[in-house]
Amino acid sequence: MKTILVTGATGAQGGSVARHLLQQGNFSVKCLTRNPESEAALTLQSKGAEIVKGDLSDKETLFKALQGCYGVFGVTNFWEHFGEELQHGLNLVDTVEATNIEHFVFSTLPSAEELSGGTLSVPHFETKTAMENYSRSKNLATTYVHPGFYFENFLSFFPPIKMEDGSYGFGFPQGNTPLAAISIEDLGGIVNTIFNNPSKYIGQLVGAVSEDSDPAKYAESMTKILGQTIHYNDIPREVFASFGFPGAEDLATMFTCNKLHILERKEDQKASHEMYPGIKGFEQWLTENKEKFVPFFQE
Repeated sequence: MKTILVTGATGAQGGSVARHLLQQGNFSVKCLTRNPESEAALTLQSKGAEIVKGDLSDKETLFKALQGCYGVFGVTNFWEHFGEELQHGLNLVDTVEATNIEHFVFSTLPSAEELSGGTLSVPHFETKTAMENYSRSKNLATTYVHPGFYFENFLSFFPPIKMEDGSYGFGFPQGNTPLAAISIEDLGGIVNTIFNNPSKYIGQLVGAVSEDSDPAKYAESMTKILGQTIHYNDIPREVFASFGFPGAEDLATMFTCNKLHILERKEDQKASHEMYPGIKGFEQWLTENKEKFVPFFQE
């Protein structure tokens, strides 16, 4: 059986990919992690994964981990490593090239600088684009995946917050432009399809999107499913950027770029549903995760 190495396997994207590959069982799965004893790593091991210790900052451990592998799922983490992320991606590409991997699936993002003609720059987008451009220059057998906004962000970065009138709200500088989104757990279903159909997807760019609705529609769905009145607040970019948490400026510019330059992703949405029919829409995801929102509504 062919083996696929999954990087970031104890994180959101890599974990989703590893679980879907293990569940289908068409490939052996190797999971790269810096901490093989972590709960997430041990859980993957219990499902049949081989856990290998390695680090994207260390080419030697990468080279070892990739020996004998057919494919690789690559993802890097800007929010954990910031300025170091680019080198992690370049190391991975170099090692994929050196070990003659037959199918590389690389999670990247578009460039806000290119989309805006140089007026906007989103560091976590530009880094992913630089990695993608470097990979493309190598002419590897690669599929690039551009995921949408995670539904799960409504449980972490953008939870419903109580307003003075007793209702709840979330907000960012997206205006009324549709926000392409997906449950991170469904990304693995799309990547699984990619690995199972190499001739169709090598050389392609795949947008992973389940829902492409304006933010007020997400608020409507939350009101309907969660049983609380929830509003979307369109927060001006400068105000959002001034909130002061790490990455506030980056995210403010990302939403502004979405608003002005990514007006819809309906084709990506249609393709994602065809690639992975089990993909969840926002209301189904909310229904399945309703209990996780309960703490936000408790006094």
